[in-house]
Amino acid sequence: MGFFYSVISCRSQKSEDKLKNTSSSKFSGHITGISILLAVFMVQTAFAENNEELARKLTNPIASLTSVPFQLNYDSNIGPNNNGDRYQLNIQPVIPISLNDNWNIISRTILPVASQNGIFSGAGSQSGLGDVVQSVFFSPTQPTESGWIWGAGPVLLLPTATNNLLGANKWGLGPTAVVLKQNGPWTYGALANHIRSVAGDHDRQDISASFLQPFLTYTTKEAVTFALNTESTYNWKSEQYAVPINFVATKVTKFGNQLVSVGGGVRYWAKSTDGGPEGLGVRLLFTLLFPK
Repeated sequence: MGFFYSVISCRSQKSEDKLKNTSSSKFSGHITGISILLAVFMVQTAFAENNEELARKLTNPIASLTSVPFQLNYDSNIGPNNNGDRYQLNIQPVIPISLNDNWNIISRTILPVASQNGIFSGAGSQSGLGDVVQSVFFSPTQPTESGWIWGAGPVLLLPTATNNLLGANKWGLGPTAVVLKQNGPWTYGALANHIRSVAGDHDRQDISASFLQPFLTYTTKEAVTFALNTESTYNWKSEQYAVPINFVATKVTKFGNQLVSVGGGVRYWAKSTDGGPEGLGVRLLFTLLFPK
């Protein structure tokens, strides 16, 4: 399921054409920002400390690496008239805990902070927290004999949204799992979960949603990672798919003494729910790293 701080966008437009022109300008600005950001860090490649192994760890969702990713997404063409847009910052701390020599627990949290406008006619603007998704993976400390890394456990949906249009107002529960393999510079695998609502506002629609995220990454010796994934969600209640395809490039480097990963890229909505985002979007990434 998919289900930095975001720039709070407040707009008052007099015509649909002006709205579309504004969204187009924003998108062009984001693309320019990404290009500058990536160029800066590619230039630093010759001078940066070699953090290839750390970059490879970041491609593993259940690696024994404490990190705090900040993932900012911008999507547009939302709503029946394609007038809406949304900024969403996902704060995603990853905390590994060693149980013993054979097993780890990895906590992965997604705390969304959103600012959206015109997602349907008369909706206006909303800003605030969304619903938290909390995953806990139990994972062996060593890969299998054939080299596969895996983890499984529960996933929880917590109704933390500060506005009814930013969350489902439901408690949810279900299973989650991830499996991957790392072969030289390549990492490939998939993460999945399924969440069903178990309590909450009876006047809101129940939740039954499946999430699938296949991923493929390539990490260079200069600690630059190119990643391709999809984040497909299927809503069993409305019987609709949402399928954004994401391509990003990131680099591990240092800000002073702090190890970080910085990058960005684009996303394309190959399939969307009724009134959902369409076309191209933008993704920016900034991750604080705390290796042992």
